[in-house]
Amino acid sequence: MGTGISRRGFLRNSIAVSAGAGIAGASGRAGAAPSDAAEEDLTLTTRVNGTDVRAPIGADTSALSVVRERLGLTGTKEACGHGACGACTVLVDGAPHVSCLLPATALEGREVTTVEGISEPLHPVQRAFLHHDALQCGYCTPGFVVEGAAFCDAWRAERGDVRPTRDEIAAALAGHLCRCGAYVAIYEAVGDACEGKFDGVEVHGPRADGLEKVTGQAKYTVDVKLDGQLEARVLRSEVAHAVLKNLDLSAARALPGVRAVIQLTPVGGKVRFAGQELAAVAADSAHIAEEALLLISPDYKLLPAVIGMDAAREPGAPVLYESKKSDMPSASEGPVTGARLEGNVRGPVSFNLLGRPRRALSRMDEAKSTGMLVVDEKYTTQVQVHSTLEPHACVAHWTSPSTLDVHLSTQNCSGMAEDIAERWALERADVRVLCPYVGGGFGAKATLQMETRIAVDLAREAGAPVRVAYQRDEELGVGGLRPAQELHVALAADAEGNPYSLVATSFSSAGVSVGANSTVLMRLLYPFKEKDVADYDVVSNGPQGRPFRGPGGPPAIFALEQAVDAVAHRRGEDPLALRRRWDPHPGRNRLYDWVETLPAWTGRGPVGRDKGRYRRGVGVACGVWFVLLSPATQIQLDASPEGLVARAGCQDMGNGSRSAVAWAVAEAMGMQPHEIRVRFGDSDEVWAPMSGGSRTTPSVVPTAKDAARQLQEALLDFAELNMGLTGASVGEGGLNHSGGFTPWAEILAVAPPMSFVGRRKKDPGGYFLPFEVAGLRVADVATGSVVLTEVEVDTRLGRVRVVEAWSGISAGRIMVPPLARSQVQGGVIQGISYALYEDRRLCPTSGQLLTAGLEDYRIAGIGDIPPIHVHFDEEGYEGMLERITGIAELATMAPAASVANAVHHATGWRPRSLPLRPDRLIDGGAL
Repeated sequence: MGTGISRRGFLRNSIAVSAGAGIAGASGRAGAAPSDAAEEDLTLTTRVNGTDVRAPIGADTSALSVVRERLGLTGTKEACGHGACGACTVLVDGAPHVSCLLPATALEGREVTTVEGISEPLHPVQRAFLHHDALQCGYCTPGFVVEGAAFCDAWRAERGDVRPTRDEIAAALAGHLCRCGAYVAIYEAVGDACEGKFDGVEVHGPRADGLEKVTGQAKYTVDVKLDGQLEARVLRSEVAHAVLKNLDLSAARALPGVRAVIQLTPVGGKVRFAGQELAAVAADSAHIAEEALLLISPDYKLLPAVIGMDAAREPGAPVLYESKKSDMPSASEGPVTGARLEGNVRGPVSFNLLGRPRRALSRMDEAKSTGMLVVDEKYTTQVQVHSTLEPHACVAHWTSPSTLDVHLSTQNCSGMAEDIAERWALERADVRVLCPYVGGGFGAKATLQMETRIAVDLAREAGAPVRVAYQRDEELGVGGLRPAQELHVALAADAEGNPYSLVATSFSSAGVSVGANSTVLMRLLYPFKEKDVADYDVVSNGPQGRPFRGPGGPPAIFALEQAVDAVAHRRGEDPLALRRRWDPHPGRNRLYDWVETLPAWTGRGPVGRDKGRYRRGVGVACGVWFVLLSPATQIQLDASPEGLVARAGCQDMGNGSRSAVAWAVAEAMGMQPHEIRVRFGDSDEVWAPMSGGSRTTPSVVPTAKDAARQLQEALLDFAELNMGLTGASVGEGGLNHSGGFTPWAEILAVAPPMSFVGRRKKDPGGYFLPFEVAGLRVADVATGSVVLTEVEVDTRLGRVRVVEAWSGISAGRIMVPPLARSQVQGGVIQGISYALYEDRRLCPTSGQLLTAGLEDYRIAGIGDIPPIHVHFDEEGYEGMLERITGIAELATMAPAASVANAVHHATGWRPRSLPLRPDRLIDGGAL
């Protein structure tokens, strides 16, 4: 019927319109530019959301620029800049187009509709998105909504209320990407809307900020536009290793429209990777800033570079750091710990608490010499980049010489205010960080980084607000990465199949940075008595690593869980039965029971059962993660006749922390979650934790409930003293008393405004360590997961397709089940994407980024994703307040290992390198 628009279709339509505009006589620089031309000598006449618009444009002004910059309709997002992600989708005469590639001249005389234009009243697709929680951070959501609404309308006009198939929905939305991984719910939402299930239905979705996100009203850092705001661009090194001999900035400073220029690498300083920041310019427009960068020509003394882990370990390889005391950046959230440095290899860093490493080594030697069952293999994983769709962005504004407002896309609202105050020698009260909405993070935005330093310093020099927002190639290049790893795992089992010894060594390559440890998770998953695990960093001329959702976990689990699987198969034992014998974790054992009820597992058959072109296989893998929390967390709860407002200097990057607080307060008060307003994203509010390591929910939920309990007590006292209630006690939604029941709303209507600050109490189960580490407590318990995947291997083309997936989670009580389900599905999707597609590549000689766009750096799209089933085991964890832990990291631990084990089950070939590219299956003998 032609209502679905594929990604290729997006490009074809945009190119066709662009060609037509060129034929019509538009002049100027050829091609779509990331910023507008200096000359705006044309006038556009169009109609946007039912309103006539006349706007000056240049020949290369994009439609996206008109919508966002000229009209302030920021619901339409820029993410990739090259038509690959769909976040910028608008309707032109009712047809979807990616506006980042569409010239503004193509809008002449046309009708344009943005997400804001389909939101009054809400479209059935928007209502369905709210109901199914078909979103997380929300940055990509307007594009999905616009495309989904167009598809839904066209579908129903031709087919009526017949539900489209998954393939038809996938074809319609193929030009869109969601890094959070909301695809499963998006399928359900679009299908339900096409069936007419949300026509005229009032919806209160489970997500506290869902309405703002589906309507495009949520304002992210990249959407901030202050009076007099300047645009910044960054000059980056094109070479991987050099000494900077000279950097003449005078011509850039002299360019009209340039307001500030700063140098970021000093003359005589080292350049250690291609993409390193050399200088930055703030100007009246992005176009002028880009012109200024062209006037700066760095002069280098080139040095030999080592690109990648193998080159860095070659005998005689050039050395990056002179000694272990060199200033090496951290690839983690914390400081760099001490370790030996030999050449470019740093380590070992060991996590052998109670592990008896010497005995583990001797027992491994014994096992090998006596013919015991030993699996001894090398596993490798690739560099994965975070690639959040909202890039790293900061708008800095010095409101006085000593007071600073910083709009920042960050995972750490309160903490960034502290770090900024410390760096620029300001009083903490004089720094305000604002992040009401954050377009994803996954660890990349957890610390104080260069976009903030650049924006703050340029704003001070310019005396005006400055915005720094990375372009997509910058985001993929320097926005953060999970390091490549080489893991050597030796696992021995005795004659009865019991674990005998584990020896594991990891080499991590996070470019110029260090501290990317992973083998500690091998210690946690199975309690081997004899184990020797150690981590090494291999430094090279590549960009710095950052913590990535479950740091170190997916590579470590990929290696260990394949080794465990191999032991089971070599023994002829059911892989689940072996894990059950080895694993004392009560939650995972209940999950093993659940897996054994699944037909996919019970009917899987022997390894290599299928013999045709398409071969099915089923694999299982287990995961583990710490329980972390921030004892200093506070939540303020304000009460007035207008209702309840919870507030804190917290952030919600799609992880649902706003909703967790709303649901916690609502549960304590006997109210509905949508009745609780939550104000996050302002560091002037009470202190709240960063979002990282799955610490947020176990930190904020008990704290919010403490604030609610204080409010209940105060309202009870007020009612008894001022409303004449006797025998009052807290009930569901109000007070029970001798005269009946009075709801909270009636009491709030006559009570004075009240405000209480909740604080987090000590957990009854105690902690793994008797002291805090960087403001964190580590609970004396760990969460657990089991993931089952079914794959299909195409033996002709070497392609792996995940057919279906199941994820079981043991993490205590689930506070907000719909959002928890979304989190788990997103974690599984990121794990599948990691296993099959993602691979950051640098040129092996120059070190320059090869995967500089989302067409080159492949992440899973909606058509790549199977049905994903989530099961929560909510028993246990009585030692935690409210029995609440976190799940974001846990959800992404095991999917890649499960996929690999499924490929082995399908083919008999054991994959030991990620991603699972066709050439690896073919060359490895899988086919």
